Amino acid sequence: MSTSANGNGAGHGSLAATRPTEISKLDRVVIRFAGDSGDGMQLTGDRFTSEAAAFGNDLSTMPNFPAEIRAPQGTIPGVSSFQVHFADYDILTPGDRPDVLVAMNPAALKANLGDVPQGGTIILNTDDFIKRNLTKVGYATDPLDDDTLAAYQVHRVAMSTLTQGALAETGLGKKDAERCKNMFALGLLSWMYHRPTEGTERFLREKFAKKPDIAEANILAFRAGWNYGETTESFATTFQVAPAKLKQGTYRQITGNTALAYGIVAAGQQSGLQILLGTYPITPASDILHELSKHKNFGILTFQAEDEIAGIGAALGASYGGALGVTSTSGPGVALKSETIGLGVMMELPLVVIDVQRGGPSTGLPTKTEQADLLQAMFGRNGESPVPIVAPLSPADCFDAAIEATRIALKYRTPVLLLSDGAIANGSEPWLIPDVGTLPDLRVEFATEPNAENGSGEFWPYVRDPETLARAWAIPGTPGLQHRIGGLEKADRTGHISYDPANHDKMVRLRQAKIDGIDVPDLVVDDPSGGKARVLALGWGSSFGPIGAACRRVRKLGMPIAQAHLRHLNPLPANLGDVLRSYDKVVVPEMNLGQLSLLLRAKYLVDVHSHTKVAGMAFKAEELQNLFSEIITGVTTEAAK
Repeated sequence: MSTSANGNGAGHGSLAATRPTEISKLDRVVIRFAGDSGDGMQLTGDRFTSEAAAFGNDLSTMPNFPAEIRAPQGTIPGVSSFQVHFADYDILTPGDRPDVLVAMNPAALKANLGDVPQGGTIILNTDDFIKRNLTKVGYATDPLDDDTLAAYQVHRVAMSTLTQGALAETGLGKKDAERCKNMFALGLLSWMYHRPTEGTERFLREKFAKKPDIAEANILAFRAGWNYGETTESFATTFQVAPAKLKQGTYRQITGNTALAYGIVAAGQQSGLQILLGTYPITPASDILHELSKHKNFGILTFQAEDEIAGIGAALGASYGGALGVTSTSGPGVALKSETIGLGVMMELPLVVIDVQRGGPSTGLPTKTEQADLLQAMFGRNGESPVPIVAPLSPADCFDAAIEATRIALKYRTPVLLLSDGAIANGSEPWLIPDVGTLPDLRVEFATEPNAENGSGEFWPYVRDPETLARAWAIPGTPGLQHRIGGLEKADRTGHISYDPANHDKMVRLRQAKIDGIDVPDLVVDDPSGGKARVLALGWGSSFGPIGAACRRVRKLGMPIAQAHLRHLNPLPANLGDVLRSYDKVVVPEMNLGQLSLLLRAKYLVDVHSHTKVAGMAFKAEELQNLFSEIITGVTTEAAK
């Protein structure tokens, strides 16, 4: 292969003329970009995803990166990857296995080769396959020279050399030029899959507006990758994935954290309240703070506190003052915030607590996903301290989940736990931008006059709405509405401090009844068989995609299976017990050791089948397909007896 021809072509700032190639039409493709944590794989994957979204494909992504800011270079722990699944139909997951692996070094190859199916395509940056890098990851021989890759379609591309050649006339040093090799890879893949290029070039100019030489260098490298695909004989086939037929409307690509932030902004607008986000940066929730800090024009005030406790304290204080307090964190932060959540339960003030779950316990796996905070959300406070729990099922659903959590917090005067997780937070998909006119009215009425029932002219803070059991909410400083609230138990209605046993019993039961009485929709079951299914797959949170994809596969094999998904985890839907008891077997896959299964068994006395995974990675549709098929076969066999 000639490096100079490709370098010179890109150097002239143009894309090469089209040469005849075979075009293969596909309905879906999974691509994984993998390299060192400093190779820009997240940016590369994100840009490819953006162009797929602009083209109109349905898509789902899975970023995967080390917790260290700069992990040891060239090692397996330092590998960063970004997987994107795009299709011409509605998809539910980022894909089980990559059809195409782009590996920038030996570590990326070794860390990801096991996921590539036989016959899959592997594109390698041969410049990094030197003895030192091979030794670092335990390769005794070069996998390019032995039979390690015999079962795959391998394309060897000297990306570093080609990139440096393309940038030879820019005056950039060798090290700076090599940093652009991720854009070379992006250009090559964009050519292979007929992706638009204008958006990426515009993005690079905007991103590096203060460093135009760097912007142009990246654009040249991007064009060099495109031209390499166009002119080399190595790639005889390109691929097309047509736009998906999605519901009519305007879409944008969105991550879960961004969707949560937008949902909080919308909730503020719909309620007419100022929002205060009191928080402390923690992976994988920090992007919520970053995004909300951009929206001061919508009445959003962000406060980066010195620690988790101060963050939620500020948020609860804002709610006391008549605003809506929000705090964001992950599992370790929830543990620190638990006392203040309990204070919010006692004070009966609205508060939205966003927990973007990650692997634990303790520091655990900061950049890996898990669903292991459910029991902490349910019971992780002293005393009887019930709180509602809402869990989004996908990145786009985070917008609606944030609005729903806010609705409950405001209507019932209570802290609400919103359980996202790393897979949802960092993953992305198309989001149908809603008509603002369809969003719920979240306005609240503050107390404006005394409400004492004894005619004293006093304000009693614990006089409750007979329907919701929510107490009256008075803004401090309102004339005539002086009142006392705090962490000590209060007397029913008057709010005076009370140590009376009967009063405490009554207040505990009232707080529980308020949560139990929250209006949540009935559970909807998806069963295309019209009731023939005897097995129900039940999930919550980010397990929605893998469970749904697995159910589709099982149904294609002629096996009936029903699927249902819980958004509200406390209180649970009123019809859940009847739904569970109507199936011979209920399967609950979750990324913990069976926390939802434990709750269901205790509440409904149904022996659900718990399927657990705590590997820091989401379920694969393939593994759940095998599980469901085995269970359905067993149930059918048992019924035949």
